[in-house]
Amino acid sequence: MGTILDQFRLDGRIAIVTGASRGLGASFAVALAEAGADVALVARGDLRATAEAVARTGRRSVSISVDVGAADAAELVIKGTTQTLGTANILVNNAGLIRRNSFLEFSETDWDEVMAVNLKGPFRLSQHFARPLVAAKQPGKIINVASLLSFQGGIRVASYTAAKSALNGLTKLMANELAAQGINVNALAPGYMATDNTAALRDDPDRNAAILARIPAGRWGEPEDLKGALVFLASAASNYMHGFTMTVDGGWLAR
Repeated sequence: MGTILDQFRLDGRIAIVTGASRGLGASFAVALAEAGADVALVARGDLRATAEAVARTGRRSVSISVDVGAADAAELVIKGTTQTLGTANILVNNAGLIRRNSFLEFSETDWDEVMAVNLKGPFRLSQHFARPLVAAKQPGKIINVASLLSFQGGIRVASYTAAKSALNGLTKLMANELAAQGINVNALAPGYMATDNTAALRDDPDRNAAILARIPAGRWGEPEDLKGALVFLASAASNYMHGFTMTVDGGWLAR
């Protein structure tokens, strides 16, 4: 039977991580590889550094350069993964955009671009990922990367808030339909993390101070802070968890 720690191992698993070129996505890809999985790396940006980091763990990877908001992205991702690594059984929908402006000035272009990547992209890719697993009666794990703004309104990020709130609801819907098929669907909601998406906030002395004052842990999160939660959701240790959005936020929501 093994020990409880064995349930966290991902040996023999094949994972897809979108937005894997930097930030949280790169950290997620390495975490899955460290736990034993081979990883399909998906992004518009340069994936070489992430691929090299995965290789150092002894696991395989394939790099797939695609905009997840494009209509044909899901098909290309699944095809590229299957041809090189095999049928994926872990999907991490991490790719995301953020656009900032006041609500009254927020443009439809910024609305549409964020929705295409942050909501429609995970919707399409999850469908393409789950269909072959259901057909083959094989289990799988889908992990959507949500946000604190799946629970709160925020300011100046209308499309991001809307997309992440919808992704929280979509996670529950997908779990309701796919749990009986052996596919776990959950979400991971990071708190305020020190990534490119939050550079503008961290560079603003007033906003930075206000955010830090609200976080009980007293610091911005780092990508490393999320690796354990991600591996848990991707592993057999979470087999009875369905439709839950797990926050890793330094205590922000508790405040």
